[in-house]
Amino acid sequence: MYGLLRSAWNEPRPPDPPPRVWRDWALVGVLVPIAVLEGALRPDLPWRAVSVLVTLGLVPTLLWRRTRPLPMLAIAFGTTSLAPLLTGGESPETYTMVYLLVLVYALFRWGSGREAAAGLAIMLVAVLLSIVFDRIVLADAVAAFAVMSSAIALGVASRYRARARMRELDQVKLLEREQLARDLHDTVAHHVSAMAIRAQAGIATSASRPNAATEALHVIEAEAARALAEMRTMVRVLRQDQQADLAPGRGVADLERLASQGPSVPAVDVEISGDLDDLPPLVGAALYRLAQESVTNARRHARHATRIVVRVAADDTSVRLRVSDDGDSSLLRQTGSPGYGLIGMIERADLLGGTCVAGPDPDRGWTVTAVLPRTGSVT
Repeated sequence: MYGLLRSAWNEPRPPDPPPRVWRDWALVGVLVPIAVLEGALRPDLPWRAVSVLVTLGLVPTLLWRRTRPLPMLAIAFGTTSLAPLLTGGESPETYTMVYLLVLVYALFRWGSGREAAAGLAIMLVAVLLSIVFDRIVLADAVAAFAVMSSAIALGVASRYRARARMRELDQVKLLEREQLARDLHDTVAHHVSAMAIRAQAGIATSASRPNAATEALHVIEAEAARALAEMRTMVRVLRQDQQADLAPGRGVADLERLASQGPSVPAVDVEISGDLDDLPPLVGAALYRLAQESVTNARRHARHATRIVVRVAADDTSVRLRVSDDGDSSLLRQTGSPGYGLIGMIERADLLGGTCVAGPDPDRGWTVTAVLPRTGSVT
């Protein structure tokens, strides 16, 4: 128990809380007229002017609830606790002030462990003061504490659900880096093999051609420089201690294998244009992986799809991949958060200095578009 409490006390704030967005301003814009209407139409509202002013004065705290959750909660509960001093002990509260539960939720969603403990103490003191000064009866205090506990539980659940998803996303990115490191290993092995072959050729012809050794050394020097640069890239990409799978990977020459054989549904057509012969193995492997994942997702999620088209076009500076289907875009594909497969695709393209985007088409279908530089520069 002590360890659990200590862990909760030392809990840091979640990184990068969202700034104020249009939804926050919309919430404020809705609450203000509601509070005014309640003040004008509710017949049993005590201290009407003070109640409405307190309600309106605390609405702006919602705008800073993520970035400064504890001060906003302290202001709100402090104001509601001190306001009865102006009304002879009667609580100037409105039904609209139920929005204070949003501040409770925000504190436990975005605050640190110490802030959450301090906020909980502030709420308990506010409830105890209300009981001591007979502003509410014990039964109402229990009900208020139950409602606040629900907001706290929701905030804690949202916090740890977001953390679990972040861990899963990090794992997906790490696995993609492992795969990219494997592809880099294949590229480095290619350069080292070329160095070995050239050295053997130089040794074999050195007796009849004295210049062969010099030529071989120049080639070896160039290949060694490329291998060393890609080895440094591999070190930057491989971020964990586990060794990557070093089995040979597929490349751009394997794209044709994605085309469907026979009368399968949906049919997969592969169209390739441009010069792909001198494409670096790293870029070729990335193109194959992106196309393969896109085709797999289309077969899995494109309802009633009859055709999947894979188009690869290369020019002097970049290679463009486009995978589209003619299926019905389900609600999950249109509005859900990106799946782990798509996140891995975006991560791989980004590591190579390229881009990858996906989304529904205007009429029907789903399209994935990736653009990679021919050089395959790893960031």
